[in-house]
Amino acid sequence: MFLLGTMVNGLLIIIGTLLGKLLHRIPEQMKGTVMHGIGLAVIVLGLQMGLKSNNFLIVILSLVFGAVLGEYFDLEEKLNRLGNWLELKVGNGSGQGSIAQGFVTATLIFVIGAMAIIGALDSGIRGDHDVLYTKAIIDGFTALILTTTLGIGVIFSAIPVILYEGIIAAFATQIDQLIPQALMDSFISEMTATGGVMIFAIGLNLIGLIKIRVANLLPGIVVTAIIVAILYYFPVPIQ
Repeated sequence: MFLLGTMVNGLLIIIGTLLGKLLHRIPEQMKGTVMHGIGLAVIVLGLQMGLKSNNFLIVILSLVFGAVLGEYFDLEEKLNRLGNWLELKVGNGSGQGSIAQGFVTATLIFVIGAMAIIGALDSGIRGDHDVLYTKAIIDGFTALILTTTLGIGVIFSAIPVILYEGIIAAFATQIDQLIPQALMDSFISEMTATGGVMIFAIGLNLIGLIKIRVANLLPGIVVTAIIVAILYYFPVPIQ
């Protein structure tokens, strides 16, 4: 079942959120320190991913054009509106964070990154769910901590995670017939680096150092795919 890893990932996010809701009495100072710790870890992860690029100019171009598209369509605001709509429907009587903030922050953390794509590809191509199982454990623990600070909105991030990874896994079942291996390897490398920069930005947001509209950078992943495909079929030295 090619969706097994995806479903486990979504389930552990939900479980982690519910456990975090039960443990909401964790002292504020402790939660703040833990969140800073997670933020620092996310920053280091982003740096590691960002260095995976074989041609960093592709990453720069992807971020620039992705930011232009993201700002034009104002994706961050649309995600916040969706979160606010969820908040109106579900309510937030706990006084802990906002559903919009929890939903947007958790979605960006759980969706962006190499593990989501590579894990979903492994599930679809080889039926190997190990990467997504590992990601599920990490996401579940992170959801627990995020919920103690940002509230129940974190639970709704399971929906885009399941849709995102599920679509990739479904596509991957046919990927061998559609995309050459060399092109896929190149895309994964540059996507990892581009996503790493975004994850680095998420880490900065989590520690409160700066507020970057990371959701407005998300089109950069699509731009990466376009640039890599163009360079594969029409090789031009851009380094």
